[in-house]
Amino acid sequence: MKYKDKIRIVTGVVLLLALLIVPFTPPIQNYFTIPNNITTFQNQFPMEVPNLGKAVHVEAAASNSRESVDASSFHVNEPGEQELIYSLAGLPIKKVDVNVLKDVKVIPGGQSIGVQLQTLGVLVVGHHLVNGESGTLSPGEDANIKVGDVIMEIDGQEIEEMKDVKPIVEAAGKDSKALNVKVKRGKETFTTQLQPVLDKKDNEYRIGLYIRDSAAGIGTMTFYEPNSKKYGALGHVISDMDTKKPIEIHNGTIVKSTVTSIQKGNNGTPGEKQAKFSIKENKIGTITKNSPFGIFGELDGSIKNGKYDKPMPIALSHEVKEGPAKILTVIDGEKVEEFDVEIVSSVPQKSPATKGMVIQITDPELLEATGGIVQGMSGSPIIQDNKVIGAVTHVFVNDPTSGYGVHIEWMLQDAGVDIYEDKQDKAS
Repeated sequence: MKYKDKIRIVTGVVLLLALLIVPFTPPIQNYFTIPNNITTFQNQFPMEVPNLGKAVHVEAAASNSRESVDASSFHVNEPGEQELIYSLAGLPIKKVDVNVLKDVKVIPGGQSIGVQLQTLGVLVVGHHLVNGESGTLSPGEDANIKVGDVIMEIDGQEIEEMKDVKPIVEAAGKDSKALNVKVKRGKETFTTQLQPVLDKKDNEYRIGLYIRDSAAGIGTMTFYEPNSKKYGALGHVISDMDTKKPIEIHNGTIVKSTVTSIQKGNNGTPGEKQAKFSIKENKIGTITKNSPFGIFGELDGSIKNGKYDKPMPIALSHEVKEGPAKILTVIDGEKVEEFDVEIVSSVPQKSPATKGMVIQITDPELLEATGGIVQGMSGSPIIQDNKVIGAVTHVFVNDPTSGYGVHIEWMLQDAGVDIYEDKQDKAS
């Protein structure tokens, strides 16, 4: 028998023994935790959890007892991958893509902030009747302009503020001319004609629309990245109080805010922080984005909370555990304090989604002061095992001690902070 033939036989025997001795590939689900009480979530959260290489679809059941409101006060991909290779006798048999986290650290917030948003165009928030020569009518409705629409241009002129509208309407009314109005409705844009009508009572031309160009309120800073000064706050989108639709922003400002008092929450009625701030003073940053995961932009400089002023690592959604955690928030003046909470449930989300955690306030001092989660607390950072894991976002109406949180990785993604390694092709 030739030497090469002997080598082939020995190699075959070794491989056969390896197949009999080495255990099967461990299920990938061992590296993830699916909460047992996932049914406590209000909305349905479709997600994919790796399990023996197959996608398993898990949905949380709706719960009528979990009606919630955002915890703010307003008047208005698994990206990045690396190949994990299982092998038998040194030979690759399966490849699975998993996240690889960069050495990203952020500085947690907790500061109370005042927020002002300037809308993109002017937002239509209502209709009204005009008493004209030929009776009462609503020019805006006749022009098919609806609540929630955004007026972008009138007769070719860009509209940025409410004060831009009146002189154009007056001039067109006096000339008995219809206005060509460019309107944005959702993702669509169209042009319509709007005829100003002279109101007999005050002798001014009207278009029969209530409009708004800004929104203001209070919330809480969640984090900022120390090198870029990119920040995230609130943890949820800011919607107009009348239309209930997300506000498309032209620009915005965040400022320091001072909490003056707190109205405690009770079953059925969420509590609220009372605070004061001045948009013209104490500006600390700009707002460039209003998304389902919060407001984002850049700070003018560093800010401190007096508790955690050094960069901290973050945790991805599948790393969050049920159990004790802390939140940072303000209940008096500008002092950031640390309070105990419990992570009741957490969903290891495969793609960006809100309401990823259920949290419960357990700190006696915070319960005494606020009754639980109150409006104005939205954005308070959640810390577990010395990692920033997310932010408080909503309070349960029927149980103010509990509410929802959002995972920090989705806020960082919308802030433009890259937390994932680039995908690299590896030889198999």
